Amino acid sequence: MFTHVMIGSNDLEQARRFYDATFVALGGEPGEMDARGRLIYAYAGGRLMITTPIDGQPATAANGGTIGLAATSRDHVLAWHEAGTAHGGMAIESPPAERPNGAFVAYLRDPDGNKLTARTSPAQ
Repeated sequence: MFTHVMIGSNDLEQARRFYDATFVALGGEPGEMDARGRLIYAYAGGRLMITTPIDGQPATAANGGTIGLAATSRDHVLAWHEAGTAHGGMAIESPPAERPNGAFVAYLRDPDGNKLTARTSPAQ
């Protein structure tokens, strides 16, 4: 259904350090900057893009919004969470844990305040 998710950042170099670390922890590659100055992370057919807002106003995090990232294993979720907190992210909600449906889940806020989750599918 989705081709990409775009979020704003007030500091693209700080965002790059955070997202490079967390995407590598999930088995992806570091991001690339495109000609328009946007960071692009591509993985398994999806893209996460990070940019400074084109209207010149400060980037703000969505209240109630969450970006979910697929992880292939519990170890990837834990590595993602550790990489995120080591690179400017903040652990939020509960510690990484298995949910009643069998999914293993962790939550972070990126350096700009965007809420992220990495999770395994319930079947894993």
